[in-house]
Amino acid sequence: MIRVEGAAKSFTLHNQGGAVIPVMAGASLCVARGECVALTGRSGAGKSTLMRMIYGNYRVNGGRIMVGAVDVAQAAPREIIALRREVLGYVSQFLRVVPRVPTLEVVAEPLLVLGVARAEALARAGALLVRLNIPERLWSLSPTTFSGGEQQRVNIARGFAHDYPALLLDEPTASLDAENREAVLRLIEEAKARGAAILGIFHDEGARVRVCDREVDVSGFAAGVAA
Repeated sequence: MIRVEGAAKSFTLHNQGGAVIPVMAGASLCVARGECVALTGRSGAGKSTLMRMIYGNYRVNGGRIMVGAVDVAQAAPREIIALRREVLGYVSQFLRVVPRVPTLEVVAEPLLVLGVARAEALARAGALLVRLNIPERLWSLSPTTFSGGEQQRVNIARGFAHDYPALLLDEPTASLDAENREAVLRLIEEAKARGAAILGIFHDEGARVRVCDREVDVSGFAAGVAA
């Protein structure tokens, strides 16, 4: 479902005379349906960079990144938008939403844009918020006013609202208490059971051992590292 073949990335420093900094070369991995793969490696090795390349936030300088039938490295912007809407979910560490939009609407939005009936979308959003212990009295408020932990759980609820065939997870259990950590791990296990291909960064070793089928160390993809 997710297949990376020889992907490369460099950054151009326009404020430093256009200097080009190669950061990744020859990145290759695959994630099958129903599988969860953890990206590992030291801080700064390129885990988040690779995730952003797969999601289409960073332009790829070489190689291929296939998500389903779409090559993210070559796709037009409208294809990337469609891919994110229907196929590829991304749970980042940070919640970015329009201020003043109620939490229930924030979580339901991925379903609403797919044409799910409003009542059904809101019901599914509410069920996720209950599972993630967001009190109903907060659902009508903007999550921008919430604590960091509450925002993280809203972000997770939004990421799991639609049954994406592929998911990218960036530290989904970071800073969560035991009860909410368990809720998130169960969501991941359920996504795997329905056949989602999941690629994630898990610094929580216990979570990694529990939900991940294998690990890929991105350190070997650093530009200039021999294969």
